[in-house]
Amino acid sequence: MFSLQELEEAVAVVHGAMPPTPQYSWPLLCERLGSEVWVKHENQTPIGAFKLRGGLVFLKNLQESGEEITGVITATRGNHGQSIALAGRRHGVPVTVYVPRGNSVEKNRAMRAFGAELIEHGADFDEARVESDRVAAEKGLTFVPSFHRWLVLGVATYAYEFFQAVGDLDEVYVPVGMGSGICGLISARDALGLSTKIVGVVAENAPAYALSFDAGEVRETNSAMTFADGVACRVPAQEALDVIRRGAERIVRVSEDEIAAAMRAYYSDTHNLAEGAGAAPLAAALKERDARGPRKTGLILTGGNIDMPMFHTVLGGGTPSLPKVA
Repeated sequence: MFSLQELEEAVAVVHGAMPPTPQYSWPLLCERLGSEVWVKHENQTPIGAFKLRGGLVFLKNLQESGEEITGVITATRGNHGQSIALAGRRHGVPVTVYVPRGNSVEKNRAMRAFGAELIEHGADFDEARVESDRVAAEKGLTFVPSFHRWLVLGVATYAYEFFQAVGDLDEVYVPVGMGSGICGLISARDALGLSTKIVGVVAENAPAYALSFDAGEVRETNSAMTFADGVACRVPAQEALDVIRRGAERIVRVSEDEIAAAMRAYYSDTHNLAEGAGAAPLAAALKERDARGPRKTGLILTGGNIDMPMFHTVLGGGTPSLPKVA
């Protein structure tokens, strides 16, 4: 999707707002997985998630495009919205964010703190997305989709950092929400001329991308009822699916219990907080441990934004249930 020059220019934009995030090989995690494992800590960005990178590059390119901008509007379950809100504040652009009812209380608070006008609508992300798109046309606002070339270019910078630091990885596990993260990883790998295998991860309760990957065409689902809100997708993006099918090895499905167990493993082995989507790659690597054998593996810990009551449930050995939507 991108040339190495494009990627390096995006890295400069991102590093103007934040330093590179670290990557560590944690001994206890290596013991747990039976191989050398490196974690890319995107839970340590200024919004606690990798999405910030995409927002920074998107807003910069939007302003340089010459388009008249009265404000931007988007839909999210949280991290994408925080990204656009923070980037909008840096660029002096008003931001409106739609979230579904029952969304993460703490992510909602964070988006408001970054300056976004927050509106709750619909039972899930896709209903909020449709409404935000309608309002964008009605009010003349610039709609920011969850998947866009500029967003992918921005988030690809985490992969550039990771591969530059640990360039001989056999495989990397990455969660798949709307697809920007995995597509950025594939694009950076290809731009750097590496042969690392990319493995996508989804929740069993939100399998739209796995179904689409297997079928070779977009397959929508009626629901995406997972507590790992970062992978709660019902309607995959065709452009993202095209990139994933060309560049990913496979997509692994993990259960809610497996995601919760991986969150506990991150906390006990590294003392890092991982939200559901952020822990999904570790859940998949653990699920495939015996089949993988000793390999040098990368895990993208995409974010650590999870509400405290939910994390209490996880640390207590449970699996969070989903809130009822009024």
